[in-house]
Amino acid sequence: MIGQDTDKKKQVLGRGLSSLIPAARGTAPAAPVPPPPAAVVGEAVQQIPVGEIQPNPFQTRIQVDEVSLNELADSIKVQGVLQPIVLRKVADGKLQLVAGQRRWLASQRAGKSTVPAIVRQLSDEQAIELTIIENLQREDLNPLDQAAAFEKLSSTCGLTQEQIAQRTGKDRATVANYMRLLRLPDEVRNHLRTGELTMGHARALMALAGSEDQTSAAKKVINLAMSVRQTETLVANWNTPKEKKEKPERVVDPNVKDAERQLTSALGCRVTVDDKQGKGTVTIKYASIEDFDRIMEIVAGK
Repeated sequence: MIGQDTDKKKQVLGRGLSSLIPAARGTAPAAPVPPPPAAVVGEAVQQIPVGEIQPNPFQTRIQVDEVSLNELADSIKVQGVLQPIVLRKVADGKLQLVAGQRRWLASQRAGKSTVPAIVRQLSDEQAIELTIIENLQREDLNPLDQAAAFEKLSSTCGLTQEQIAQRTGKDRATVANYMRLLRLPDEVRNHLRTGELTMGHARALMALAGSEDQTSAAKKVINLAMSVRQTETLVANWNTPKEKKEKPERVVDPNVKDAERQLTSALGCRVTVDDKQGKGTVTIKYASIEDFDRIMEIVAGK
């Protein structure tokens, strides 16, 4: 009975994207990828000279908050490093940082000669994955750094969006939305990095097809201090001719309107739903063949 009730709910328009975009049929399940080594109970913690540690070449965190780093250094001066960093051995027996970049940097600022560390045997792929996932678990990671981290897990480690979602505890749609941020123009990405735009603003701007329109709209959003909802309205009316704007707004059922909003946000393009008593059409507008291919990837779940 529970399964039948669920099926009935999925037939109701406007209850979610799953009722309008079914999962792709015939798609083979992604091959499982072995996880990085977990912490071993009783792992030896060693005091390693800070100057003998090589920086992490796979680090995805671009910005480091100087204020919080100095605060951590002050804490380390008094309390020491409470959680050991993770290192691995590389060529010539040298030690390379894998996880704990802020603790390592703060220890140097605090004047510490050594830092507590665990040394593991890790391959390049395992080191990359461990580094990225540690950063993704931090709440203060910049949205663009998160996007770059997801992209690196995909391109370097060969993980699908579904596998990335499972490893990081994120929703697959969230992973896809972050990765799409990397397609925004440089100027818009800079506004996002500095905090002038939020993730919500960026998702709304991605519904505009051209980079020039995205950049112009972003400037207007910042200058007028628009909310995310106001930005969504701006984008929806961006290419609407003036004479059409003056016409009365079409009457749309709230469920249908909510479905349009969710589809527009998920697909990154203008979507309209024409519903008549539970039947109708879904219109997806795309600006180019590349845009069409991108939409197909999302709909097919790739």
